[in-house]
Amino acid sequence: MDGTLMDREQILRSVSTPLTSPAYAPVAARFTDREYLNIVYRTDADALRAAVPEPLEIDEPLVRFEIMKMGDVTSFGPYVEAGQAIPVRLGDERGEYLHAMYLDNFPATAAGREISAYPKVMGKPALYADGAALVGTVDVGSLRVANATMGYKHHPLDADEARTRITVPTFMLKIVPGYGGEPRVCELVRSQITDIVVKESYTGPARLQLFEHVLAPLADLPVREVVSASHIVTDLTLGGAVPVHDYLEWS
Repeated sequence: MDGTLMDREQILRSVSTPLTSPAYAPVAARFTDREYLNIVYRTDADALRAAVPEPLEIDEPLVRFEIMKMGDVTSFGPYVEAGQAIPVRLGDERGEYLHAMYLDNFPATAAGREISAYPKVMGKPALYADGAALVGTVDVGSLRVANATMGYKHHPLDADEARTRITVPTFMLKIVPGYGGEPRVCELVRSQITDIVVKESYTGPARLQLFEHVLAPLADLPVREVVSASHIVTDLTLGGAVPVHDYLEWS
């Protein structure tokens, strides 16, 4: 048999498997026309505490439900993403803990989990205008797990305020199991968006419904009261992740 086997240097240059056709490209994704529907709501305090890992702390029982329609993304193409983010504090720094995310694009799901620590799984989110309403939905399998509606572009939102909302620090759990099932990596990591252009931003009335599903427990953080809503269109690049707490070394 002619030829040589793939050597160590070639293997180490690979970003993912399969080696000859990795799940995602080795490039930093640039998001163009990344459109957000954000609904901040008040939830059950005990349920929220049970969902947030220490050493993060909670000051108010709030959750931000989001649906993001990616108009164009280098290497991934257009896709839609939805999830829940929880306002938290690490020491004196305020940010958000990313609780759950649902995407309709496998390369973006795999890259988010492997390169960073985004809690991404597959789902079927959608964001679209329906007459005078902005509508966001999330399906898992054949079942609906979220319906979100907002008045379409009712009131301008200050661009600086919109930028502040999008660029808060985010915290995520990075868990990589070992071959025996025990955690090989178990870290709290931090990321922050700094490269962003706000192109449009609005606020207005909104409603949110969450439906129970064993594989997508969004409704475990129930909606008690809608606090605010925003509709924001941006161009941006995500920041890298940096470990801020190692659970395997903490006792």
